[in-house]
Amino acid sequence: MTTDATHHDDKSNSPIRPKPGGAYEMALQQLDRAAKLLNLAPGIHEVLKYPKRELSVHFPVKMDDGRIQVFSGYRVHHNLNRGPAKGGLRYHPKVDLDEVRALAMWMTWKCAVVNIPFGGAKGGVVCDPHMMSLAELERMTRRYATEISILIGPEKDIPAPDVNTNAQVMAWIMDTFSMHSGYSVPAVVTGKPISVGGSAGREEATGRGVSIIAGQIVKKMGMQLSGAKVAVQGFGNVGYTTAKALAEQGCIIVAASNSKGGIYCPEGLPIQKLQTQKAKIKDNRLEAFCDGAIITNHELLTLECDILIPAALEEAITADIAKDVKAKIIVEGANGPTTPAADEILRQKGVTVVPDILANAGGVTVSYFEWVQGLQEFFWSEQHVNRQLEDILVNSFNQVWEKAKEFKCDLRTAAYLIAVQRVAEATDRRGIYP
Repeated sequence: MTTDATHHDDKSNSPIRPKPGGAYEMALQQLDRAAKLLNLAPGIHEVLKYPKRELSVHFPVKMDDGRIQVFSGYRVHHNLNRGPAKGGLRYHPKVDLDEVRALAMWMTWKCAVVNIPFGGAKGGVVCDPHMMSLAELERMTRRYATEISILIGPEKDIPAPDVNTNAQVMAWIMDTFSMHSGYSVPAVVTGKPISVGGSAGREEATGRGVSIIAGQIVKKMGMQLSGAKVAVQGFGNVGYTTAKALAEQGCIIVAASNSKGGIYCPEGLPIQKLQTQKAKIKDNRLEAFCDGAIITNHELLTLECDILIPAALEEAITADIAKDVKAKIIVEGANGPTTPAADEILRQKGVTVVPDILANAGGVTVSYFEWVQGLQEFFWSEQHVNRQLEDILVNSFNQVWEKAKEFKCDLRTAAYLIAVQRVAEATDRRGIYP
């Protein structure tokens, strides 16, 4: 597996052409960096570059006014050599196949870095769920679930919530799959409501995990969480849960934002009040409720703070933004929020970046717990879930930290070295069929 590697930049024979500057090209660059350091065999490197399979679907949905609207959706499996496919579903107007390919690859590494037996997958539907009624969302979800049912299943591919999807969406998918199967199949998805086989602690798991990892990196750097100034980009489930958990440990949340913009308050934002009132905020604007300076997302990313948590979408921190970043630590709550060019600038500036595949792996870790509980039909207490989550994340963080010391590299590279090595070994041991 670790014979002399030759790096090939010629993409003329590549089965997939990444979108220039897109998320998949970014994911490939990150893989190439790890493969070079690992001296990965060219054949294994080639296998890891590409998804195992991709499904594109275009399906009609009857809208509330009687119109028929055709939606496009995707489901991509990256690498399944360590176990069934695992990955979220997102509903967003900018979903495209290039993005889904990247997210599936990142899921492969995320599962491997915390050493849970899944491969990476991702899916999504091109839509604006905020412009749809609940009934329209249900009809679209059930039809999409039917279209991708040829791929999903408890032993094959287990979807979960992601951007603009939640426990209710997972319940609709589980029910649709179960109706087609003729019996209840709770383990077909994770992130479900507890009433239909979900796990205690799953909804908060990603944000809780980000806060656990933030605590670990602060400790390693000789700092303290209490009194640390934190800026959070993205105030959805992950951003809010992270902000709440860090505030409870004494952090001062000086800024928060969503897609409409953000708010800055040096004395600290009332996180719980913001969340409570969020549903009442006109046009989803945070500044409508809380006193403080109105800021853009760009301004939030370049604020004076100790810890910056990008918890929105990918490619938030570009090279231009990285030049102005003033945070000491970045803990990536979102998937792929930092471009490779920005990464290099941040390394040169001495900013410590804890990568997405480690920092936000709490969600998939507790999804694994939920899947196991569903298959066994034996459920754990929230305390047990949280204890197991912390054990896995702290152990994984320490492995990444030691790998970074061994290779004298940044934490992203270290996490990739661990993850890619594990997937490469599984791929090599299983061999190429036939």
